Amino acid sequence: MACQWTLSLICIFSLLLTAAQSKTLKRDVKALNEIKASLGWRVVYAWVGDDPCGDGDLPPWSGVTCSTQGDYRVVTELEVYAVSIVGPFPIAVTNLLDLTRLDLHNNKLTGPIPPQIGRLKRLRILNLRWNKLQDVIPAEIGELKRLTHLSLSFNNFKGEIPKEIANLPELRYLYLQENRLTGRIPPELGILPNLRHLDVGNNHLVGTIRELIRFEGSFPVLRNLYLNNNYLTGGVPAQLANLTNLEILYLDHNQFSGRIPDAFYKHPFLKEMYIEGNAFRPGVNPIGIHKVLELTDTEFLV
Repeated sequence: MACQWTLSLICIFSLLLTAAQSKTLKRDVKALNEIKASLGWRVVYAWVGDDPCGDGDLPPWSGVTCSTQGDYRVVTELEVYAVSIVGPFPIAVTNLLDLTRLDLHNNKLTGPIPPQIGRLKRLRILNLRWNKLQDVIPAEIGELKRLTHLSLSFNNFKGEIPKEIANLPELRYLYLQENRLTGRIPPELGILPNLRHLDVGNNHLVGTIRELIRFEGSFPVLRNLYLNNNYLTGGVPAQLANLTNLEILYLDHNQFSGRIPDAFYKHPFLKEMYIEGNAFRPGVNPIGIHKVLELTDTEFLV
């Protein structure tokens, strides 16, 4: 028993020693130092030394997580949020090819997301909400095949929602609310097999629900659907109630008309359905009590 305990300590010490002796990949060191040179003083003040993964007595840079791969350390997570970063999206981020998490939310980033974002093939979480990003959402986001969480809400994105987002088989949460998006919601989003949450509220979107769910078996695991505050028209088809996992449905402040099919009031899981601000027939009632929901960081945990 004592021998096994000694061997365990030796193994742990060996692993720690290997990690300490590993060098950070030059590509990542160069990229992070370029980012450091472009960021505001609040971040730079906390980023001491030249090695973002730590060097000798210096700890890793705040918000930077590294992992050992073979003989090198690589940057796998970058979380720099709510520190008033000003300026364009730091394109050097797209050279951190081992990133699994990129969180730059609640800053003052401007301009477009560069198309080079598609290089981050290992990315699972991309959180850019609460910035001032502009232009169209790049189609290259559809190349991030491992993405599970995508939040681009509370920015100034314009143009149409790229249908390439439907190429993300692992996507679970999609937040696009509070932008200036136009056109129709791509019905291709309905083929996403793992999508649980879709929020496109507070944009300038048009079209009908019937168009959105035109593919058979659309949105098989969707729980929360937010379509509020757009320019959507037509009626609410009974087929929407075939989304058997649906729990929350926001239809308010559009141009919907007609009646709500009885299937929604008999739905086994639907707890909240909000309909005000439309042209529904008299007597159509909501489900649940309307309340304001805030997106929390816990929703980005995997």
